[in-house]
Amino acid sequence: MKQKRRLIKIIISAILFTLGLSLPEYAKLALLGLSYALVGWEIIVKAAKNIVYGQVFDENFLMTVATLGAVGLGEYSEAVAVMLFYQVGEYFQGYAVAKSRKSIAGLMNIRPDYANLCEGEQTKQVSPEEVHVGDLILVKPGEKIPLDGKVIEGTSSLDTSSLTGESLPREVEVGSEVLSGCINLTGVLKIQVVKEYGESTVVKILDLVENASSNKAKVEQFITKFARWYTPIVVFAALIIAVIPPLVMTDAAFSSWIYRALTFLVISCPCALVISVPLSFFGGIGAASKQGILVKGSNYLQALSETKVVVFDKTGTLTKGTFSVVQVEGCNFPTSEVLELAAYADAYSNHPISQSIRQAYAHPIDTSKISDYQEIVGRGVSVKINGVLVHLGNARLMKELGTASHEGDGVGTIINLAVDKKFKGWIKISDEVKLDSAQAISALKAANVHKTVMLTGDNKASGEKIAQQLGLDKVYCELLPAQKVEKLEELLADKDPNTNVAFVGDGINDAPVLARADIGIAMGKIGSDAAIEAADIVIMTDEPLKIASAIKISHKTLRIVRQNIVFALAVKGLVLLLGVMGMATMWEAVFADVGVAVLAILNSLRALSIKQ
Repeated sequence: MKQKRRLIKIIISAILFTLGLSLPEYAKLALLGLSYALVGWEIIVKAAKNIVYGQVFDENFLMTVATLGAVGLGEYSEAVAVMLFYQVGEYFQGYAVAKSRKSIAGLMNIRPDYANLCEGEQTKQVSPEEVHVGDLILVKPGEKIPLDGKVIEGTSSLDTSSLTGESLPREVEVGSEVLSGCINLTGVLKIQVVKEYGESTVVKILDLVENASSNKAKVEQFITKFARWYTPIVVFAALIIAVIPPLVMTDAAFSSWIYRALTFLVISCPCALVISVPLSFFGGIGAASKQGILVKGSNYLQALSETKVVVFDKTGTLTKGTFSVVQVEGCNFPTSEVLELAAYADAYSNHPISQSIRQAYAHPIDTSKISDYQEIVGRGVSVKINGVLVHLGNARLMKELGTASHEGDGVGTIINLAVDKKFKGWIKISDEVKLDSAQAISALKAANVHKTVMLTGDNKASGEKIAQQLGLDKVYCELLPAQKVEKLEELLADKDPNTNVAFVGDGINDAPVLARADIGIAMGKIGSDAAIEAADIVIMTDEPLKIASAIKISHKTLRIVRQNIVFALAVKGLVLLLGVMGMATMWEAVFADVGVAVLAILNSLRALSIKQ
């Protein structure tokens, strides 16, 4: 509404200004005065209020002094033009900021309005804050999931784009974990709440985005300090220009040098820098959010552009963090039967390795075929399947049976199978590498990252094989959480002082390392709350490739910031020089102020549409 009123004032003022230029003197003064009052009164009042509160030197003060000075010199049309075009610049600024906020607000339009709380067979619509852990909620098609939880009834497709930036729907069923902020697309879901609303994903994301602008980048802080000193300096410089030359030069007229000083004031307004720099960072943060990358402040976006070393945790970061069967081999025995017998032998175990074997088998298990089940601590299990004796376990168990075994190469876990105490085959269980991990390392090197490192608690053989597979420059294995911090400290000590080291992790044991790194990047989808809290940047999709995307966005954002700074200072410097020499009028001054500000703002808007 405020923008609409400003636009109406500008249009009416512009019409009055145009009509006034073609009318006789008395009518001209009346229309120009009315035109000036429409666009200038608000600025004059602001300047007066700021003076009362001790904030003298700002753009309102500069515009007021310059235009009233021009009126005093009889340059009525130029006074109106300066104020009119200044208001045009303010309108464009408001439009740009509104567009930036609307872009992020649209992206972050995930705050749930209500929750359907289940009370027996009935549902009651309540505020999400009233729902507690363990409560059951019903989510119908088209509704937002209000709280984090687990599906206990129903199947559906979820739109997760607001959280992850991914356009493809995610299928969920009984047992699936679901995050608040997602939109239920098809079926009805009954969900058991696992987190209070205040701790839910939607609240944390909104908090991250809403507070991102409070952490200013170094260049933003510099511009703020620069404007604080720059404005009073130019005011006193204008005063010197207006007074000194007429006193020391015999043929210099006060009116001529006062005009030059007023032109100098208009040109020197720092609007282009003060507006466009934070707007560029705001746009960069918005562009990253659209791709599922949450940056907690523009200072971290700038620091990311200076990152030359990226250090990774392994499990859950470069790998999926879940066990899966990667190889099945039979010794003169069908591999399908190796997997089937292993699944039956592990039917009663809840160990993650046993679960991965049953998941790989993917068929119902008839427990009536199982008898004499016995766990052998530290070795494996012994069981009869359809009356046949089966042993499943490590090489030590096979050795005790007096049969052959497969030792493996140290990468992954080997599970050996013996039937009637004769070796029949083996299964390799390992943590799978994420599909985009190798591509992520290549993309980081293409983004001018000089060194990629992996820190892992895994054994040396497993760690080195994954490092070689992904193309990492360095790997440190068999590390405890405290040792990871020590290795990071070494990397920080060895780095160039003008560059940064980023650490990427996901687990609660990664929180100390995330906090210690120059830039902490957390995997937000499966990452622990502690890791997300300690991190400066959160990757909502758990895709390592998004780290390179974030670095590219930071580079492009900083490029736009530098363009605005160089362009604004160059044009203003040139026109200031011309103004002092008497070669630039108020019209050139208007371009140097408003024109440069509008062009810089439009350039800043490009940051919103940065692609990965």
